[in-house]
Amino acid sequence: MKAARALLPLGLLLAAIPALAQDKPAADSSSDPTPNLEQAMMLRCSAAFALVSGDQARGDRLALGYPPLGQRGREFFVRASAQLMDEMHVSHDQVEAMLREQVAELQRGSSAAKDRAAYVDAVMQPCLEELVANGF
Repeated sequence: MKAARALLPLGLLLAAIPALAQDKPAADSSSDPTPNLEQAMMLRCSAAFALVSGDQARGDRLALGYPPLGQRGREFFVRASAQLMDEMHVSHDQVEAMLREQVAELQRGSSAAKDRAAYVDAVMQPCLEELVANGF
């Protein structure tokens, strides 16, 4: 049940991706695109922002220690998703699958971490820097 609640913010964010970006056809939907380092960072940060934003909305003490991510995180997520579709020539569904895998990976890492707060912070610090660097 906890995993389902954590995926809810991701679903809401995916629905916010601009319609124009969603309509872009994939260049080759049969291939399994591999993101470069910058694209992997966009995926990871989008997933992290979705998870932390959802936790903030639920009043999680750890998540509330970060700047509010509802609006800023959503804007990053939407822009990153559109950029990924454009650069990687993938469909909305393919980006959604990549984001869901990132969410699952972050959840597994958080669950396995000896110190959850340290794990979340190690993920969030570079993402927060990326957020500021991109003017969010």
